[in-house]
Amino acid sequence: MVGPARPQIVLFGSSIVQMSFGHGGWGAILSEVYARKADIILRGYYGWNSSRALEVVDQVFPKDAAVQPSLVIVYFGGNDSMAPHPSGLGPHVPLTEYVDNMKKIALHLQSLSDSTRIIFLSSPPVDEAKVRQNQSPYLSEVIRTNDLCKTYSDACVELCQELGLEVVDLFSTFQKADDWKTVCFTDGIHLSAQGSKIVAGEILRVVKEAEWNPSLHWKSMPTEFADDSPYDLVSADGKQTVNSSEWTYFWEEQWD
Repeated sequence: MVGPARPQIVLFGSSIVQMSFGHGGWGAILSEVYARKADIILRGYYGWNSSRALEVVDQVFPKDAAVQPSLVIVYFGGNDSMAPHPSGLGPHVPLTEYVDNMKKIALHLQSLSDSTRIIFLSSPPVDEAKVRQNQSPYLSEVIRTNDLCKTYSDACVELCQELGLEVVDLFSTFQKADDWKTVCFTDGIHLSAQGSKIVAGEILRVVKEAEWNPSLHWKSMPTEFADDSPYDLVSADGKQTVNSSEWTYFWEEQWD
């Protein structure tokens, strides 16, 4: 492990998490925002549902780890909400089982430490027409509908309210965007750069508004190696150096 030790923010979920560092993804955005504040750790698994996640949650987040995460952002539900396959195989998880799985995941994360915070992301909507259009010849038919997505999203939100957890209702949030089906997705399911900006913005809003002590809002966290140095860039008058540790001018978007 490299040092100094920083707070850890872990992203745990299915493909929307695994792919979050590519194509202007929301994980990459968080890594930029927290670049000198915290380590963003990716634990994303393409195609997974909450049942498979529950099988390994104690391996991904061992209770005896020397350092526990400061924040875990969890997304499962899109694959769970797929219509069941006639064979009984596949990612579909019945709604009651999904809720039970997510509750067990939440309780495990809460048991890690008194200072481990949690944000759940609910299932976003999909572009049903594009999903049908993009069917793979190598896979059995994938059936995703917004009725199912909403049912699982609502259940996730309700569970978080019951447990007192922070949650981002992606199903409702995405549909506030103009032309959301075109703007938010690449293939009708996975996120475009614009879709990821929406996710990142919502996460940063939740973190800013949450009454957590200590705060995990990036502006409230100390910046690593922020002391003035004679090795910093020299000012225009040539008489002093300029500390660049807090500069964000190079960001594509100035996040709050």
